[in-house]
Amino acid sequence: MTGDKKPDEKPGDKKPGEQKPEERAAPGRPAEEPRAAPDRPAGRRLFVGVRVSVQTANALASAAETLQRRMRDGGIDVKWVAPVNYHATLKFLGWTREDTIGAVRDALDTALAGLQPIRFRTARLGAFPSVDKASVVWAGIEAGALDELAKRVDTAMTGIGYAAETRPFHGHVTLGRLRETRPVKDVVLPLSEQMFSDTRIDAVSLFESETKSAGSVYKEIHRVGFKPLRNDEKRQTGAVELGDETDDGWPRGHSH
Repeated sequence: MTGDKKPDEKPGDKKPGEQKPEERAAPGRPAEEPRAAPDRPAGRRLFVGVRVSVQTANALASAAETLQRRMRDGGIDVKWVAPVNYHATLKFLGWTREDTIGAVRDALDTALAGLQPIRFRTARLGAFPSVDKASVVWAGIEAGALDELAKRVDTAMTGIGYAAETRPFHGHVTLGRLRETRPVKDVVLPLSEQMFSDTRIDAVSLFESETKSAGSVYKEIHRVGFKPLRNDEKRQTGAVELGDETDDGWPRGHSH
């Protein structure tokens, strides 16, 4: 026992108002969700999105392998997304109370009822915020394919208390995140005009995003199939309680 430790003090205890190291966010990056605390109810970090097809994921993985070699040769350190996690984000929700997640599910069920399957193509490679000062490497999604879907989701979530999006939707699939901002123009532009496979979707998913030491893990907690909603399936729900989390300043549609 050290001399400065009080008898009733347990290892790992923190003083009121003091953050544990794992609760502190690095500049410009999302923090792990704090463990349940007396002043914050249990909740989850959520986003609404769609997965790409297996064919598209395989094509993107091949392109990512080429990018990985070129990045490594250029001395650029990138944390690559596993192909199983490739998806397009329609709306990032952030921290949501556990007891209000039902309202999110109900709002999505109602907003997306009656839709027909949608097909979109993934094409071109790029970087956010730009290839001259990149933090994220992505594959684009053809304009218009998911725009209406994203608008429906945004309207539904705004109706239960989430902030409305003010930026244009930019559909994309995140391939990798740079560990520090670097120019990637010479690496990405020679490969930028690639065309990838099509994806046909007949559902939208509500995902929980958990930040692990090895990277983000996405768990599907609700799936909304495109089918007519019967009158007896309609529900009345209240607004959700939101945290102060944002989507880290990335362009709308950024993957998490």
